[in-house]
Parts: sequence; C-alpha cells; structure tokens
Amino acid sequence: MKQLESTKRIVVLLSGLIELILQTGVYAWFWYHVFYPLLSMPRVSTEGYALGNGLKFYFWGHVLVIAIYFVLMLFFSNTYGGLKIGYLKPLDVFFSQIFSLIMVNVISYFQLSLMRNWLVPAKPFLEILGLELVLSFIWTYISNAVYKAMFPPREMLLISGEHPIDDILHKFSTRSDRYHISRCMNITEGIEAIKAECTQRYGAVVLWDIPTQQRNQLLKFCYSRSIRVYLMPKIPDVLVKGADQMHLFDTPILLIREYSIKIEQRAIKRMIDIVFSLLMIIITSPIMLVTAIIIKCYDGGPILYKQVRCTMDQKEFKIMKFRSMRVDAEKDGVARLAARNDSRITPIGKFIRSCRIDELPQLFNILSGDMSFIGPRPERPEIIRQYMEDMPEFAYRMKVKAGLAGYAQVYGKYNTTPYDKLKLDLTYIQNYSVWLDIKLMLLTLKILFTPESTEGVEENQITAMKEEKDQEER
Repeated sequence: MKQLESTKRIVVLLSGLIELILQTGVYAWFWYHVFYPLLSMPRVSTEGYALGNGLKFYFWGHVLVIAIYFVLMLFFSNTYGGLKIGYLKPLDVFFSQIFSLIMVNVISYFQLSLMRNWLVPAKPFLEILGLELVLSFIWTYISNAVYKAMFPPREMLLISGEHPIDDILHKFSTRSDRYHISRCMNITEGIEAIKAECTQRYGAVVLWDIPTQQRNQLLKFCYSRSIRVYLMPKIPDVLVKGADQMHLFDTPILLIREYSIKIEQRAIKRMIDIVFSLLMIIITSPIMLVTAIIIKCYDGGPILYKQVRCTMDQKEFKIMKFRSMRVDAEKDGVARLAARNDSRITPIGKFIRSCRIDELPQLFNILSGDMSFIGPRPERPEIIRQYMEDMPEFAYRMKVKAGLAGYAQVYGKYNTTPYDKLKLDLTYIQNYSVWLDIKLMLLTLKILFTPESTEGVEENQITAMKEEKDQEER
C-alpha cells in the first residue's frame, strides 16, 4: 500500500512538473524571440531624443527572468489547484489552470513593462495565453487518462452510526473516478467484527456518524495498522485542529483560544480591507453605475437593497446589495433564503447574481468597518435564531467580523448545509493567518465564475441541518 501511494505521488509530481516546464517553455520562446529584442532595442522619442540604451542580459539574467515565470506558475497553479491531477475533476483542473495562466501573464506583462519603462505590446501575451491554454487542455486530459489507467478508484469501507448514509454515499458517488464505497457496515455490528473487516482488501476506511468512543477506538486501530482513514469531523474536532501546541511541562498541551485572531493580525486585516475596498470601489465604479441605471429603468424600484445582518458578536448592521428580486419579494414580512430557481428573482437579478455584481455595494460596508473581505457570510437575525434553535454552536462563527467571501464560499457551495458551512467557517477562524486571507481572496476570483456556487438552497436543508446536529450530540 505504501509503495502504491508513493507511486501515485511521484506520478502527480512528475505530471505537474511537465506541465510547468511546457508552460514556461512557451514563455521562454517568446522572451528570446519577441520580448528581449524589444527590451534591448534603444528607444527614441518622437522628437528624436534617446530615452535609453535598452537592456542587456547575460546568460543568468535570462535564466532569472524565466525562473521568475516558473515560480509564478508554480505558486498560482498550486493555489488554484491546477496541478491536482487525480484529486480534482479534469474540468476543474483545467478551469484552475485558466486562472493561473491569466494571473501569471498579467503579472508578467506589467513586469516587462516596468523593465521597458513603457507598456509592451499586449498581442504577444495573448498569443502566449492561447498556446498555453491549448497545452493545458491537452495536458489535463492526457494526465487524467494516464492517472485513471494506472490507479483505479480506491476501494473503501464505510462505517456508519444510526443515521441514514444516503447523503454521504451520494457525495462519494460524485467522485466515482477516485473513490468507490465497496461495503457499508453499521457500528451495531460490533467493534470486533468491524476491526476484522478493516484489515481486508480496502484501500481506506470512512468513519461517518459514529459515537465518539467507538470512533476513537477504530481510529487508533486503523492508525496502528497503517490503514488510511477518512474522518468527517465534528465541531469539537474542528476547534482542536486549530489549537496551538504548547510545551509548558513534559506533556503536550493544546491551547484553544477564546479569540483566535490576534490583535496584530486584526490590525493587518483591517489595513488590507481599507486599501483593497478603496481600490475595488474605484475599479468597479463604472460597473456599479451601469448596473444602477439598468435596475432603475427595469421597474422603477429602488436600486439598492438594504437588509439587517449580523457581524462580529452578533452586532447588527445594514448590508447593501444591488436589488436582484422584485420589490414585493417579502411582502408577507417573512425572512427566507433564496431557493433554487426562485421566482422572486428578476431577469436582471439573475444576471447580476450569477456574476456577483449584486455584491459590489458591500465594498462600502467593508470600508465602513462592518464587514471584512474574508470572513463568515453575514446572516439575518431571523435566520440566525432559526438555526440556533437546533444548532446553538452557530453563534461561534460570529467571533470574527462577517466577510464578503469566506472559507465556506470557497470550499463549499451556496447550497451547502448550514452545519457543514459552520464547520468550514470554524476551520477558518481556528486556523486564521494573513496568508490564509490572501489565499482565500485569490481563490474567490475563481469561484466568481463557478455557476453552482450561486444556486439557492434546497427546501429541505434546514431539516437536514437538525439531523446533522443530532449526529454531533452523539
């Protein structure tokens, strides 16, 4: 088993390295044949004055420029998941590569423009991007085909408790190319029988909805025998995962802070919010102006939709959005989440929601300090009370300021259950760092173009939340 996993890792690493070399090779060709001749050419003004003698590079200078491109490709591909062959679906890998290539080439364009002291032609970069996208598409599907041929889906044993397993089976079935639940056992069949089954032909064991005592026994048993375990964490597990390890005595101590984000981190986070919100307001102001005019002309109603939401410590504030629903969307006064194919959404609203344009006015909420760029999405007080009736832990996510985007939006979906969203938000809170904020901001650019993340909730999700909470209590 260890040999197989090592082989998988080597195949993935080599595949990623080949991809990076191919993409960098395209840039290197354009550097030698297009950009370097342009940068080394003396520039003369329209009046005939010399503006510079041009740049002269020796061997290591060329290597440095190409190496910078390689490092940028490695960074963005790793951040967006563009190298995760076998882990992500081929289309997701290619989609991630698109964002990586765009980001790297935009940065490289401005890098070369600074080196030239003037803007370089954009056409060569468009040609680079086109060639790289073709290479990326071919590489993604060839690499995935090779991976699937070499490594069939992992055979897994699912161990469950009292609740139905339909949901978790459905989740794994969406990745049938990678995982296959070949047998299911219930904890009532007995620990010894389950232990014996775990040692059979399976490539991994899934621990789902099991009482803590039995779960710990099985976890230690599998670990002692080098059996891979997929564990769905409960809320206390998420809190412990973000704990600080201390060495006060001769035994490990885990410190779970009452407030995870330190004061210096809060200061940096606020500075980032102010700078980037001002910058984004300036950049998107034409889009906001056009959107406002279209909404007003459509039905004559208000342009903005203001709604009471809760931020840190359940402090209430009025969030601003471009109105995407009919004026009488909640004429009965009952607060409700947007559902899939909601009839209250206007045609214009569907477009601005799919493109996230409706969220742009929240930049002013960020500037004023009510929100941050990254954090748990703010909920309405009525919805919070509804959730907390069955899940009091929902209040934990309000230990930090609400955000325009968050961990749950990047790694979940719009219609992810509230209980799962809570665990994702707590993962962010307990593992906070400035780098995590920056990474989530970069990943948010990717999900802006992911249609499924704008879908509404299913009608039975609040009921499902209660069932998931029951699992936690055990």
